[in-house]
This record gives sequence, structure tokens and C-alpha cells, in this order.
Amino acid sequence: MIVDAHQHFWDPARGDYDWLKPDNPIHRVFGTADLRPLLVQAGVEAAILVQAAPTPAETDYMLGIARNTPFVLGVVGWVDLLAPDAAEEVRRRAADPLFLGLRPMLQDIPDPEWVLQPGLTPALNAVAAEGLVFDALILSHQLDAIAELARRHPQLSIVLDHAAKPRLGEAGAMAAWARGIEALAARPNVTCKVSGLLTELRPGGTRDDVVRGVGVLFDLFGPERLIWGSDWPVLTLSNCFVGAGDYQGWFELAREAVAAKDASAVGAVMGGNALRIYQPDKSRLGRHA
Repeated sequence: MIVDAHQHFWDPARGDYDWLKPDNPIHRVFGTADLRPLLVQAGVEAAILVQAAPTPAETDYMLGIARNTPFVLGVVGWVDLLAPDAAEEVRRRAADPLFLGLRPMLQDIPDPEWVLQPGLTPALNAVAAEGLVFDALILSHQLDAIAELARRHPQLSIVLDHAAKPRLGEAGAMAAWARGIEALAARPNVTCKVSGLLTELRPGGTRDDVVRGVGVLFDLFGPERLIWGSDWPVLTLSNCFVGAGDYQGWFELAREAVAAKDASAVGAVMGGNALRIYQPDKSRLGRHA
């Protein structure tokens, strides 16, 4: 099964997407009717819906969509990890089979070591105990903190979103990113998403820069710890080269980049690993539409 392990739906009128300003080209409703034909065109059979606002209300909004959308396998939502009842809230959410994991928006927090504070430990222990996934949305300068998080919580399944947003096409920045990624990849409880790369490509960057970036990830994480995702509709903001910002264009580029390293790994990266890591309800696997 081919799975898009990272996509979003939103309605700006809901009012909790603080980062999504009215002048942003993607400041509009994106729903299932927008994504479904793109999945069909690319041959993608299912998707995982990821949070885009740090509120319980948005998580409830996404779960409502998932319940009524056969191709959505589940949701990576949000929990206030510092709340006094955070561990209890994690356990409550985990009782819903559509709740697959959670994601604090770490890239927006000024302190790169925020995630390491002791106050988060009860919630993080609950995440691990419930078999949920911790999605790490970070920038490259936060890689060391996530490596330390993985060391402190070896039972916590961590998925690195968008490969920590490397500045593809900038040699110096890419060298530093690769060093940080290497240290993180040494932690066996960390998986990396091949997602969100096109919107990080610097001016003048090329397809080859993307392929090289995927190659670095493949060499460090291996074929069993990489997961493909579209990051749609943020993907549509990319206009770095013809076909880059459309869904099928990114799908084909990612698949080709993985196949260039190992053709036998394509099935795992483009779907199998997501099913193994996120563990959606098996009864939904045959309901894609």
C-alpha cells in the first residue's frame, strides 16, 4: 500500500492557525475533495493527517474528518505537553484508534532545548507507553535536542518531520545539517520523513540537490527508517522547477530518488514503513477511496 504519511486539511475560518496569514497563497480551505483526485492520479491509497494548529480543537476537527474519510488512516494531533494533566490527556487520546501520534510545533519555540525540560517527562512517558508516535517538527539547529530526547527516551518512537528542513542548495548549511542528521540517525528509535524538501530548496537549487538530500537520508537512516510524505498543501508553495509544486511531481521525484539508492526499498519508504511505525487500525487499510 502506498501511503502519504504527512498531509494537512484546514479551514482558516476556524481561527487557530496563527501562522497562516491572509496574504499566504494557501490561506483557504483545503479539504478531502481537494486531495482525493491527487491521490488517485499518483496511485496513493491512503494518508495520515497531521496537525497544523497547536490546539485540542484542531485535533478534534481532524479526527472528525478522519472518521468520515476512508483514505485517512489516522491523525497526528496536538496535546499540551506541559499541562498538569498532560499524561492523562495522552492516554485519553490514545483510546481513539484514529489518534496515531502527536506533534508539538517545536520549530516555533525559540528555545531549541524546550523539549528537554523535565516537565514534559510524564507526557512523553505516556506517549511511549501508549505506543503513539512523537512527530518532531524542527529546524536544523534543533537536531541536537532531538538526538538527546531520543537518548533519554529510548522507548519513544520519534519521527523527524521534513528531515529538519535542510537548506537544500547551500553547501555550508547542508554540511552542518548532514552532521546533525548523522548524530540523530544513530538513535534507533528515530525515523525520518522524506517530506517538505521542495519548499526548502534555495533559489537556484535543482532536482539534483533534492536527490542528493534524499541520498544522505537514505545512507544514514537506511530503507527501514524513512517514510515518504507530501506535506500537501504546503507543497504547492514550491515553484523551484517545473512540476515541483504539484503532488504527482513530488511523488515521482521522491520515488525516483529512493530507487536510485535501492529499487527494492521503494515499497517500504513509500508506504510500508508508515504502516509499521504509525500502526493504524488494520480494519481501515482496505477502505481507501
